Formats: sequence, C-alpha cells, structure tokens
Amino acid sequence: MAIPTEVSAADAYAARTRELLQGPILRTLLRLSAPNLLNLAALAIIITFDGLYVGRLGADALAGVSLAFPLLMLMQHMSAGGLGGGVASAVARALGAGRRDFANAIAMHALVVAVAMGLLFAVAELLLARGLFRAIGGRGAVLEAAVTYSQAIFAGGAALWVVNVLAAVVRGTGLMVLPAAVLFGCAVTHAVFSPLLIFGYGALPPLGVAGVGTGLMLSFALGALVLIGYLRSPRALVRLDAAHLRPRREVLAEILRVGAPATLNTLFTNIGVILLTAVVATFGSAAVAGFGMGVRVEYVLMPLTFVLGTSVVTMVGTNVGAGAIKRAERIAWIGAGCTFAVAALIGIGIALFPHAWIGLFTSDPAVLDVGATYARIVGPFYALFALGLALYFAFQGGGRLFWPLAASALRLAIAVAGGWAAIHWFGAGLRGFFAMIAAAFAAYGAVVALALRAGTWHHAPKPG
Repeated sequence: MAIPTEVSAADAYAARTRELLQGPILRTLLRLSAPNLLNLAALAIIITFDGLYVGRLGADALAGVSLAFPLLMLMQHMSAGGLGGGVASAVARALGAGRRDFANAIAMHALVVAVAMGLLFAVAELLLARGLFRAIGGRGAVLEAAVTYSQAIFAGGAALWVVNVLAAVVRGTGLMVLPAAVLFGCAVTHAVFSPLLIFGYGALPPLGVAGVGTGLMLSFALGALVLIGYLRSPRALVRLDAAHLRPRREVLAEILRVGAPATLNTLFTNIGVILLTAVVATFGSAAVAGFGMGVRVEYVLMPLTFVLGTSVVTMVGTNVGAGAIKRAERIAWIGAGCTFAVAALIGIGIALFPHAWIGLFTSDPAVLDVGATYARIVGPFYALFALGLALYFAFQGGGRLFWPLAASALRLAIAVAGGWAAIHWFGAGLRGFFAMIAAAFAAYGAVVALALRAGTWHHAPKPG
C-alpha cells in the first residue's frame, strides 16, 4: 500500500504546483482562499465571544482584558503572520523549486522553533507582565484582571504557536482546507467550553477572566494534536520526519529570512497598540475599554486580510521559487485590490454605525462614546491599512520584507509620537489622537504599495 500512497502524493504535488504556476490568477486565488473564510470566522469568534463573556464580569474586567489582549494578539500574529508566514513562504518556495526533502526539513525545524517560542513567551509573561500592565496604566482590579488573563493565556501558549506554525506548513503546500478547519474547530471549542470555565458549572468553580485564557489554550492544544497527526501521515505532501530533527543552519536561515523580519513587523503592530493604550489610559478606564473595543475591529481586519493573504503567500512563493517574478507581482496586486475593497466596506460601515459594534460589548455610555469616536475617525482609513497588510503577505511570499517593515516602523512613529503630540502639544484630546492613528494607516498602505510598484522583487531570493 505504500507505493500507491507515494504516487498519489507525488501526483497531488505536481497538480497543485502546476495550478499555482499556470492557473488563472483570480480564480486560483479565490479557490485557495475560500477555506480561509473559516480562519476569519475563527478569529471573529474568539475576539467577539471573549468580549461578550468578559463584558458580563464588569467594566474593570473588560478594561483589564483590554490591557492584556494586545499581548495575546502579539503572540497570535507572531506565530501566524510572523514565523508562520516565513514558514509558509519557505515551504512554497522550496516546493516551487522542486525540493520536497528540503521542505520536510523546514517543517520539522519550524515545529521545534514554535515550541521554543511558546516557552519563551511563558517565561517572559511571568517575569514582566505585571510591571508592563502597571506601566501602561493598570491599577487595582483592572491590573489584577489583566495579570490573571495573561497568565492563563501564556501558560499554554506553546499550543497556539504549534497550531499556527504547523498550519502555515500545510498552507505552504497549497492545501488550505485542513488548517482552516482546525482553526475554526479551535474557536468553536473555545466558544462552547469557555463559559463553563468563566462562570462555573456544577462542581466546576468559576474561574472568571482566567477561564477565558484557559479555554482558549485547551482548544489550541487539541488543534495541535490534529495537525501533528496529519503531518506525520503518508497523505501529507510535506511531513514531520524525525530524521530532520538535527539542526541545520541553512534550514533555519530559510525560515528566518522571512520569519524574523515578519516577526519584527508584528512586534511593531502590537507594541504600537500597547503604547497607544498607555496614552489612552491617562483618560481613565472607560477610555481604555472604549479604545479597546474600537481596536478589536482592526484585529478582525487582520484575519480578513489573512483570508486572501495566506493564499497570496503560497502563490507568490511558488512563482518566485520557479522564477516567475512578473506573475508573482500580478498575484500581489490582485489580492491586495480584493482586500482593499472589502475593508473599505467594513470601515465605512463601522464609521456610519459604530454602536452596532461597540454596543455588543457594553452599555456603559462613557465606553460607547470613546469607541464610537474612534470608529468614526479611524474607520474610513481601514481600507488603506488592509491594503498594506495584504501587500505585506505578498512581500512575505517574495522573501523580501524590508519595505513592509519600514512602513510598519513609520506607522508606529506617526501613531505614537504624533498621537502624543496631538494630545500634549496641541491639546487636541482623544479626537486628535485618533486622527493621527488614521494618518498612520494611510502612510502605511501608501509606502508598501509604492515599494511594490517600484519592482523590489526583481532579485528575489531562491530557497536554500
């Protein structure tokens, strides 16, 4: 039975690669991306249901989770869009160049790195979280809620890292259905069982905000087992093979060529949110909660770009690996255009009807007012933010991340420094602060688009 299985895997590999290199771009992109709608649904479930559950615990709990939530998103984005993006790009480029054994080595090295990063985050949380939350304005019950939530999240954070990185391995082969189904299953499991942990049931005591994090990490642990099982099976085009466990410098270099700058890019994004939250904290806990609910829209936009973006990484990476640079650039523009259009509709809708979103989480008038103000000012610029994010995925696939990284640094500088100046130098208050965040989104999208237009992939790197 082993021979037919291997022939089938080889045939599937050839068919997928041929479609990525020769198929109609938009149709192939949409076909690959369709399962990723489950990824969007999964993140939307996590973001929305967590807010709904915690909102029932009171304003202090909601503010505390809002302080800690960017750290969860930091880990999520570093594992999925940072290291995960580097892994998917490396696998796709290796397969595009016909190097399946090298792709297998990438998968095994990626698993080891994922576990190590999860443990590193757990140690960092124990040592630094309380001081960080206090520094950005956490006090009293708000501080304790933030610490409790983060401890539950990071204690099991290795599971989240493994799920996102192994999902990236599978996506790099052109298979989108399985990782999307696993992530959606994690989210549904979390949504069903977390209320039992938060509020208690029968002999199970209520854990409060700790139940949110515990439920989330347990669901990701189950997802990790599913992906490991698949990648150990003969059906997988790229396999986890213990023969590749010995560290190889060239394999790690291939992962980190894109993964390291992509991880730095996610650091810019999430550290920016933390710093912006610190500025908002000077206006009180209601402002923090309202700002946090507004920012959650951006955390929905990120998985929205992920829907097309992960497919763009695979298609661009495969074409770059095969030397088809012009086709790779066309894929990038088509994917970015689709993302821009969808994000524009969302942004305009949020700006016109902000209470339809903010009102899901709270009825506190002060929180609603801050959240609505943020949505009205920043919402119309979500399309440019999403454009930059979509092209960021394309640059990942091309193995070139200098310009997206530079654009992220510029966005951080405009939002944080410009926002602080708007408040303290010009007395513009929260409205001026939010206007600088909108300007930062516009600058980000413009810089990344101009970089691609200038042809920065003409000397894209080959795998290994």
